[in-house]
Amino acid sequence: MPAIRPAQASDLKAISALDARLTGSDKPQYWQDMLGPDRHFLVAETAKGGLAGFIAGEIRAWEFGQPAAGWVFAIQVDPKTRLKGVGSALFEALAARFKQQGVTRVRTLVDRKDHLILSFFRAQGMIAGPSLQLDKELP
Repeated sequence: MPAIRPAQASDLKAISALDARLTGSDKPQYWQDMLGPDRHFLVAETAKGGLAGFIAGEIRAWEFGQPAAGWVFAIQVDPKTRLKGVGSALFEALAARFKQQGVTRVRTLVDRKDHLILSFFRAQGMIAGPSLQLDKELP
């Protein structure tokens, strides 16, 4: 199992690089903001101390009267370490932090066309929730 620990400022360069490589979008300020005090931002390390992956989320109450839930904002695993339990270990560590704070549900939003992440979250026991996302493109 990989070592899981809270992300630190010194991890941001590697986190941003991994995310940019996998998503094609460079967003270092976004990852800096994930270090905020109300966020849960965890990294998984390889045996040699390199970045195997990361997960970020927070606890928040959802609009329209939904109870507080843990939200997963992002998860990325280096393709070289996929299928070795890194993503599951990160998810379980984040869920444990949420549970310690009294939360009983974990939520996230995914693109319905992203079969890789859909399969991952389904493997973690996640199913469609009670809310329906509505969307409108602004001209």
